[in-house]
Amino acid sequence: MAESWTIYKEFRFEAAHRLPHHDGKCRRLHGHSWVGRVYVKGDRLIDTGPKSGMVMDFHDLKAYLTPLLENYLDHHYLNKTTGLENPTSEALARWIYGYFARLGLPGLDAVEIRETCTSGCVYRPTN
Repeated sequence: MAESWTIYKEFRFEAAHRLPHHDGKCRRLHGHSWVGRVYVKGDRLIDTGPKSGMVMDFHDLKAYLTPLLENYLDHHYLNKTTGLENPTSEALARWIYGYFARLGLPGLDAVEIRETCTSGCVYRPTN
């Protein structure tokens, strides 16, 4: 029987952006209390050692997140730090996924971004 597990690490950050192509108030500079999740998928668990029984240690996953938050997301202007002209939730989720992919995060499956408590996006490439 084939098995798989998907784990996630949630992260939060405060950041500003503007959507210059939007036809409403989001065209103006504004901020959000963003919430995100990075999802990691595996088809086997670590067999031995202190991480036995895990897809990946959550502490190891957090080590990928910390520089992302500090250097690009938390208390930053997303239009500038990401290089996205129009950093929608969709574009930001794809950008964050690409960041983790470039670092070689093992098992990277998806990135979820919520810009409000009722609105967000999940990005997963369809190779």
